[in-house]
Amino acid sequence: MSSVPQVKIPATYIRGGTSKGVFFNLQDLPERAQEPGEARDALLLRVVGSPDPYGKHTDGMGGATSSTSKTVIVSKSTKEGHDLDYLFGQVSIDQPFVDWSGNCGNLSAAIGGFGIMSGLMNPERVPDNGICEVRIWQVNIQKTIIAHVPVANGEPQETGDFELDGVTFPAAEVQLDFMDPADDEGGSMFPTGNVVDDLEVPGIGTLKATLINAGIPTVFVDAEEIGYNGTELQDDINNDEAALDKFETIRAYGALKMGLISDLGEAAARQHTPKVAFVAGPQSYTASSGKAIKESDIDLLVRALSMGKLHHAMMGTAAVAIGTAAAIPGTLVNLAAGGGERAAVRFGHPSGTLRVGAEAGEVDGEWQVKKASMSRSMRVLMEGSVRVPGDAF
Repeated sequence: MSSVPQVKIPATYIRGGTSKGVFFNLQDLPERAQEPGEARDALLLRVVGSPDPYGKHTDGMGGATSSTSKTVIVSKSTKEGHDLDYLFGQVSIDQPFVDWSGNCGNLSAAIGGFGIMSGLMNPERVPDNGICEVRIWQVNIQKTIIAHVPVANGEPQETGDFELDGVTFPAAEVQLDFMDPADDEGGSMFPTGNVVDDLEVPGIGTLKATLINAGIPTVFVDAEEIGYNGTELQDDINNDEAALDKFETIRAYGALKMGLISDLGEAAARQHTPKVAFVAGPQSYTASSGKAIKESDIDLLVRALSMGKLHHAMMGTAAVAIGTAAAIPGTLVNLAAGGGERAAVRFGHPSGTLRVGAEAGEVDGEWQVKKASMSRSMRVLMEGSVRVPGDAF
């Protein structure tokens, strides 16, 4: 019986925000995986343990959820005025593909720290103690992210007392600024030119929807219009196959109306974008941790799906979309929060609450957002090498 030795590849396993993933220095990847293509995708699939028909990722580093089936490649930036290039790959759990169509806002919180500890940051830009401003070029969406990374003794500070709902333990706060977050792929922040559209979804009906390209392309619908109240937790949605099918249908028709796909059949191979989310006005509920969330503590409720499942908290990129949409009068997100002009909102999600701010303004009749900001945290869980069979990629 023939066997192929395993290949060792330097890697770091990091939690960023409410997600975690396997981080690589581009130069540490095998040569044939240093360029985009089949070899790179095959390698990352094998690292994570996909495709896995059992949905467990027993034979890989993935966690069998959209939040934990993530890979990151970081390098010194080739973009003028930036420190690091950040490429994100969302690995499908049960299908043999890696989705490169969007960013992970949660893992964005770990890019600066990884860049410092791996020697990719210019040491002259890293203080011995204080805050290191890391200028990140997000390669997937061609946007700038500025991470404000706390540093102690020249190394990223990971421990602290900042609490993030959806993360078990406190850590050091990392503020993220998503600069000019409108996604250019759809042509404008609102690809249809409207802050609210009539979205025709066969078999479901005509729904009011806000279709926005900011942070990540997102389809927002009203919770009540699709039979929900906005306080749902994961099991309420993820254990209901009919509900999941309904949301995927809404997502697909939203993608088509946004111009992200030209044929409905393309949606299945583009699971990472757009996201689909539903919003409602504020009301009290009990989060998945048992924490009581009071109506008076939040401006609105948001539930979002990622890779076909209700997210346990909130994707960072979707939070950018929420903050941006909330700042623009008349969107479904803004109306759920009470309408009017808003520089920031605190919204309730399945694990608790999150505050996100955005600077929005109208220029020549078009809405523009200078930046969206939120706080996250990061922690290295393990570092060393991953191993994959030599013939896996």
